[in-house]
Amino acid sequence: MHRRRGGYCYEINGAFAELLTALGYEVTLLAARVMGPDGKFGIPFDHLALLVRTGTRPDGVQRQEWLVDVGFGRNSHHPLSFTERGDQLDPGGVFRIAETEEGDLDVSKDGAVQYRLERRPRALADFEVGNWWHRTSPLSPFGQSVLCSRLTEDGGRITISGRTLVTTDVGGRVERTLAEGEVAAAYQEHFGLELERIPEVRGAGQGS
Repeated sequence: MHRRRGGYCYEINGAFAELLTALGYEVTLLAARVMGPDGKFGIPFDHLALLVRTGTRPDGVQRQEWLVDVGFGRNSHHPLSFTERGDQLDPGGVFRIAETEEGDLDVSKDGAVQYRLERRPRALADFEVGNWWHRTSPLSPFGQSVLCSRLTEDGGRITISGRTLVTTDVGGRVERTLAEGEVAAAYQEHFGLELERIPEVRGAGQGS
């Protein structure tokens, strides 16, 4: 996360967990496996998400539990109720948390499963193997294409994936292929990043 480079789920949600804990919230790290474009779940510890408990009753019982995930693209803009099993409306879409036969939780957006979430509390060190795999494996989406994405003030999203600039807002989704000479300027304009070199593109991956 140095030089405003951000990170992926392990760094972003890991850092957010530290911040929330410092602010007095009870935070539990949870492991998830992301649903791939082939309809199969990824590796164990594929993704890191957060269970956050807010408020306490006089008897010490926690009032609310939230699924908080600022490290997953195309995700909800606001925390999701961890205990709600019906539709949850959000600017990012319609989300639902459903229990599986194995006792895990499937987190869906607009009817499509995004990832399968374990309920067992984890430590940050548990995700080292997932982090290593995503950084080194040729099968990892992060090794195939550079991905940079952020929400916009109007609730839309701007993403650069490889050489493709994607903008999403109330008017819909627009994709445009960037010419070689436009890449650095696009990163500067949309993300405030000054690139030392143009990222190499080896494939068309999607990040978590």
